[in-house]
Amino acid sequence: MTEYSICVVDDDQSLAKGIAKALKKNYQTAVSFTGAAGLEAINAKQPDIVLLDIGLPDMDGIQVLKKIKTRFPEIEVIMITAFDEVKTVVSAMKAGARDYILKPLQTDTLENVVGNAVESVRMRKEIRILQEECLKENFPFFIGKSKNIQQIMNFVKRMAASPDTPVLILGASGTGKEHIATTIHYRSPNFRGPLITINCAAIPDTLIESELFGYEKGAFSGAGLKGKKGLFEKADKGTLFLDEIGDLSHEAQAKLLRFLETGEFYRVGGTKIVRIQARVVSATNKNMEAMIKKGQFREDLCYRIGVIRVEVPSLAKRRDDIPLIAGHFLMEFAEKFGKKITGISPEAEAILKQHTWKGNVRELKNVMERAVLIAGGPEVLPEDIGIKSVRQITTRDPANPLISPDGVDLQSVLESVEKRYLETALKMTRGNETRAADLLNIKYSTFRYRRRKLF
Repeated sequence: MTEYSICVVDDDQSLAKGIAKALKKNYQTAVSFTGAAGLEAINAKQPDIVLLDIGLPDMDGIQVLKKIKTRFPEIEVIMITAFDEVKTVVSAMKAGARDYILKPLQTDTLENVVGNAVESVRMRKEIRILQEECLKENFPFFIGKSKNIQQIMNFVKRMAASPDTPVLILGASGTGKEHIATTIHYRSPNFRGPLITINCAAIPDTLIESELFGYEKGAFSGAGLKGKKGLFEKADKGTLFLDEIGDLSHEAQAKLLRFLETGEFYRVGGTKIVRIQARVVSATNKNMEAMIKKGQFREDLCYRIGVIRVEVPSLAKRRDDIPLIAGHFLMEFAEKFGKKITGISPEAEAILKQHTWKGNVRELKNVMERAVLIAGGPEVLPEDIGIKSVRQITTRDPANPLISPDGVDLQSVLESVEKRYLETALKMTRGNETRAADLLNIKYSTFRYRRRKLF
């Protein structure tokens, strides 16, 4: 017997029992002899497949079908009908029936039709499992019971159903905009396609157009002999995530707008139209309205990329979620470092909830990694997390808020530690700034800014 279940609904009791008996060797089966009893059984058991007679004594079979599809749209419904009811089958198919079989039933036909339905159920279950596996990495950023996070995730699930509607994600650095984009991709119909991510701030203006749209051979000096596909072509049948879209050049903005309106573009130096199907998801931490007023971003493009907008709240606006998120990271790093840490002390948790979290969830993750690594006991203590409590902060010298009560120059200490981290990352990546930024889990633009300031 397999894991798949079938409910037979037919007022002909001998027929219903005969169908169940024929299928019982391969499937879990149940029978009902009226529409009302069938709906009650379906509500209770939620079978994978329903074999439903069109002519029931208490209600019309199509009426039963509509009730099933309204409540359980993924259930595969196969109609059972007599020869003279074939016209009614058309209405059933429009109402969501998968297939139909004719009376008197032939065993081979029954097994084939049911087998095809089972294959659809199997594939759908596999897809759901794959989607959930792909989404596991997003959970730390969106663990929580706060109302705004629940609303955002429910909204994301609904709008991800479209394969190509543009989405603009707004929010401060570290709030999880890239994770929202990943969630959108893996919950969309084209999740099997590629997810291509590009940081618009990390590519010089002179290269951004050719990187996005590709180029033909000889299009410019150093273009090569064969030309090159751009990221848009590589994202065909998938999703292109444009992070830091506020840094996109005006030339690239114009070309992006044309693609969003027509689904086509030209490679740099090309004359042949390239057509693809891909969803464009954009993200920025900048004020787009202010950029439009300054002439830094096209207003028409802003509207086009933001057909759907998602605003991700800062961690400071979801403080009740902080203990849950911190607890998740604690378990993650305890397993990574092989440490037996069971929780966070009340005092440490209070400090976490009071902290400003300008770096949002990314900062919290870094703090918990440090805390787990340093902790010497079964709990993370205040001294492990390295954050001053509100009481400690308010007792600093008012003349110099960056000098602690014991005379330590906190700013210098912080910059010294940060510089050491940057130096180590550069050594590990042999001077590659992009890889060093990835290693430190910060944006490339942030890495460049901090390096210029500290070195």
